[in-house]
Amino acid sequence: MQKNIVFILVLMSCCVTGITGLQLYWNYKNYQTVVANFKKDANNALDIAVDREMAQRRATLVLIVKKWLADTTIVTITCDTLNKDHRTAFTMEDVVPYYADEKADKITLGISDFKDKVGKITPKAKTIFINHFGEIVKGDLNQSTVYYYTQGLGHRIEDAFKSSKFNQSNFSKIYKEELAKRQISTSFNLNTNSAQQKGLFITHKANTAFRRPYVNALIWASLENPNSYYLREMKWLIISSLLLIAITLFCFYYTIKILLNQHKLVAIKNEFISNMTHEIHTPLSSIQITTEALQRFNLDDETKEKYIDIILYQTKKLNLLSEEILASAKLENAEFTMNENIDLDELTLSLIKHTSLPENINLKYTPSEKNMVIKGNKTHLTRSIANILENAIKYNTSTNPTIEFKIARSQKAINLSIIDNGPGIADEFKQKIFEQFYRIPTGNIHDIKGYGLGLSYVKKVISEHKGSIMISDNHPNGSIFSINLPR
Repeated sequence: MQKNIVFILVLMSCCVTGITGLQLYWNYKNYQTVVANFKKDANNALDIAVDREMAQRRATLVLIVKKWLADTTIVTITCDTLNKDHRTAFTMEDVVPYYADEKADKITLGISDFKDKVGKITPKAKTIFINHFGEIVKGDLNQSTVYYYTQGLGHRIEDAFKSSKFNQSNFSKIYKEELAKRQISTSFNLNTNSAQQKGLFITHKANTAFRRPYVNALIWASLENPNSYYLREMKWLIISSLLLIAITLFCFYYTIKILLNQHKLVAIKNEFISNMTHEIHTPLSSIQITTEALQRFNLDDETKEKYIDIILYQTKKLNLLSEEILASAKLENAEFTMNENIDLDELTLSLIKHTSLPENINLKYTPSEKNMVIKGNKTHLTRSIANILENAIKYNTSTNPTIEFKIARSQKAINLSIIDNGPGIADEFKQKIFEQFYRIPTGNIHDIKGYGLGLSYVKKVISEHKGSIMISDNHPNGSIFSINLPR
C-alpha cells in the first residue's frame, strides 16, 4: 500500500510539474513573440509613416507646380502640329527670362497618349498637358531630383523643394494610425534625447529628407517598454494562465492531502481496532471464564452471587463502551437543542459530586459568586466536561495528583479551565488529540484504557456551543484545558 501511494505521488508530481512547466514555457514563448513583433511593427510603422508623410509633401509640391503651369504670368503653354509626324507638340516657355540678358527658356515635348491633333492650345489640351507634366515632376521628386525643364520653372521647383520641411505634427497622426493598424495602442514621443529614453523602446532612425541619402533629417520614436506593453496588453491571458496553474497546484495539493488522509485513516482505523479489541477482549474473557465456572462447578450461593456480579459489571462496561461509540457517531449528524439555561457553577459541583474519585486525588473548586449561566445543551456539555475530568484522573501519574477547576467571566464569554499536575502533553500532540480515534502513541502498550473518541466528542460539543477549546502547559508540569463559551 505504501509503495502504491509513493508511486502515485511521484507520477502525479511529474504530471503537475510537466503541466506547469509547459504552461510557463508557452507564456515565455508568447512573451518573446509579442515583444519581437512589437519592435518589428514599431519600426515598420515608422518607415511607412515617413514614406506617407513625404508622399503628402510631394503631392503638395506637384499641386503647386500645376498652379504655376496654369498661371499665364509665369509660363506660356502652346501647341502645334508642325512636325514630321504631324502629332501635337506642346511648348512651355517662361514668360520672363530667368537671366535678363538671355531669351526666355522653353521646352517642347509630346504626349504619347494624346492622339488628338491640335494646332492651337485649348483649355482641354492645356489641362491634359498640366496633368501630364505634374506626373513627370512627381516622378522626379520620387527620385529626389529636380530637372530644369525651363530655367524659371526649374528654379521655382528647386526653391520649393528645398523649403519643404518635415511636418512633425502631421507625421505623429500618421504614425499613430500605422501603429493602430498593427494593434499597438501606446503613446510615443519623437526625437527624445537620451536622458528621456531610459526604460523606453527606441525605434531605428528614418531619414525624412527629400534628397536622401545625400541629406540627413533623421526621425525616431520612443515607445513604451515592450515588457510593460506585454504585461498591459496580455494581462488577462497571463492572469488566466497563472490561475490555471494555481488551480492545478491546488488540485494536486488537495489530492495529495486526501491520499495522505486516507492513508492516515487506515492507520487510525487499525489502531482503533487494536484498542477496541483490547478494550472488549478483557470484559468478554472475564464473562466467558465466569460463565464457564458457573456451568462446570457446583458453587455455593455466595460464590455464584459474586460471579454474577462480575458478569454484570463487565456487561455494564461493554454497554458503556458501545453507548459512547454510538453517541460519538450520532453527534456527527445530530442537531441537538441549544435552548437550556446552564449554570456552570451548578454543573461543575454536580459533576464533582457524582464522579468516583480515587482517595489520593486532590480536587479543588471554589464556586463563583457571579452569574455563570449560558445557553446550550446540558446533557452533552456535562458529558464533555466529565470526559476531560476523567482523563485528568486516568492519566495523572503524579505522586500527589491534583485537579483544579476555575471559572472566569468576561464581557462576552465564560472561561472554564480544568488544570492538572500530570505528565502533560507534548506540543506535537496538542492539536492531534482532538482528532477522532487519535491516541498519543505508546507503542503496543495498553496500560491505560481508551479508544480515541472522548476528546473528539468534546471538541464537537464545544463547537456546537459556538465555543472553543485549547490545551496549554501547566508549569512546572501538567496540562490546562481551557473551554471558552459565549454567554
